Amino acid sequence: MSTDHAAAILIVEDEDAIRLTLRDYLRKRGFEVLVASDGVGAIKQLLDHHVDFIITDYRMEILGGDYWIKFLQKFVSDVPVVITSGFLRPEFDIPYHVIYKPYDYADLAEYIRQQLPISADN
Repeated sequence: MSTDHAAAILIVEDEDAIRLTLRDYLRKRGFEVLVASDGVGAIKQLLDHHVDFIITDYRMEILGGDYWIKFLQKFVSDVPVVITSGFLRPEFDIPYHVIYKPYDYADLAEYIRQQLPISADN
């Protein structure tokens, strides 16, 4: 069995249409994809699975915003993160790359590949 594996991406997005279409898009490009609709679901995924990269919405009703960013910094500081937002008004500097909705899935997939030492098969 090969030691190579597809990069595991966690998508944290409360908008179903974005979460599911992005999941399908990244899977077709060879990534392993996990999904969560809020920060609490994301924590469960992080506890249960290895994650190489996180794509997360900033504004979510359950554990989103500034506290979610603080959680990511403190507990998963070794995992690259991209923050997505329709608009962003944080009370502090965001320490991660931010992309604004609507964004191009192909550009996001290319950015992920550039950030990871592990690449998806494709």
